[in-house]
Amino acid sequence: MSADPAPSFPFRVADPILPPAEYRKLRAERPVCQVTLPTGDLAWLLFRHEDVRNVLADVRFSREAITAPGAPRLLPIARGSRSIFVMDPPEHSRLRKLVSRAFSPRRIEALRSRIEGLTNEFLDTMAASGPPADLVTGLAQPLPITVICEMLGVPMADVGQFRAWTDIMLGFAPDRKDEVLAAKDSLSAYLLELIKDKRRHPTEDLLMVLISAQDEGDRLSEEELVAFGYTLLGAGYHATTASIVHAVLTLLRNPARLDDLRREPGLLPGAVEELLRLSQAGGGIGALRIATEDVRFGDVVIRAGDAVLPSINAANRDESVFPEPDEMRFSRPRNPHVAFGHGIHHCLGAQLGRIELEVALRSLLARFPDLRLAVAEDELDWSVGLAFSRPDELPLAW
Repeated sequence: MSADPAPSFPFRVADPILPPAEYRKLRAERPVCQVTLPTGDLAWLLFRHEDVRNVLADVRFSREAITAPGAPRLLPIARGSRSIFVMDPPEHSRLRKLVSRAFSPRRIEALRSRIEGLTNEFLDTMAASGPPADLVTGLAQPLPITVICEMLGVPMADVGQFRAWTDIMLGFAPDRKDEVLAAKDSLSAYLLELIKDKRRHPTEDLLMVLISAQDEGDRLSEEELVAFGYTLLGAGYHATTASIVHAVLTLLRNPARLDDLRREPGLLPGAVEELLRLSQAGGGIGALRIATEDVRFGDVVIRAGDAVLPSINAANRDESVFPEPDEMRFSRPRNPHVAFGHGIHHCLGAQLGRIELEVALRSLLARFPDLRLAVAEDELDWSVGLAFSRPDELPLAW
């Protein structure tokens, strides 16, 4: 164990768009540093790109172990959860093989036109009501939650309730544990009824694809289907909402780069990768793992049973991998960011997230060429209890 005091994590930041100052300092001085989580548990925080990638890909660091009784954790996770998010091989391999066909590049790319249509509908409403208009409630929230609910075949009348449940589930305040688990149970019960209904009345949505998925006679159990449904809702909705908000704010802070995109929309794919790399939307709290054996990182030995948190945000600013890491460069010749993770838990929805972010930015800039903030940045109120940070509102003018 480290002799130095364990600082509290997440680190406090004066500017939510920028990384904590501790990332650069500790990467240079204590690249494997013990921290205290909001639950009071201790974890080893890793800052270097190479170390983070190694942990994400190393089976000696278990995701499933964080669901064990008494295990260190950041989020209240149900013991014995069947979510792919907290599984290890061979169960993870089995489940991923079954569900990955539902996320084939061809299937996800086929959603692009629908995403474009939805985006234009939401921007029509924003244009009619503003300026100013709130990007969060106008586009960043409704776009991903609508896409996910349509994929799952959830009735649009229930989207609001889904949003409320997932908002609670992705809170990480220790004093809300009972509320978080109650929301998870409510969402699970709803999904279970939805699955039963689809078995009786088959549809053509993603959830039906998952229900029908099989490999050599192996199928997903109802418990696994429910767990995958709420995992998809949480990750696909909150992560994308926060990514859109952070990307727009980051661009508005960099008018020269924003002008580049207005003049050359073809830069957007590279811009999306760079904005994902720079984003502080996710604190990487979902990357927590437990070491299953002793592993050495430099002068530090992480013992079996210790919690390990590879900092994705810190890795994405590692100057040894990304020259001038705080600069926004749309044409980086190499951009091996780990915003979507790495290894066996690399995000299944990465392509969907990229498409939604690209379509949102392209459509916003085309509809509102002179887009700007309608308030001073210091007037924004940021949500501090969510797994993915964002302001409660982002008023825009044009």
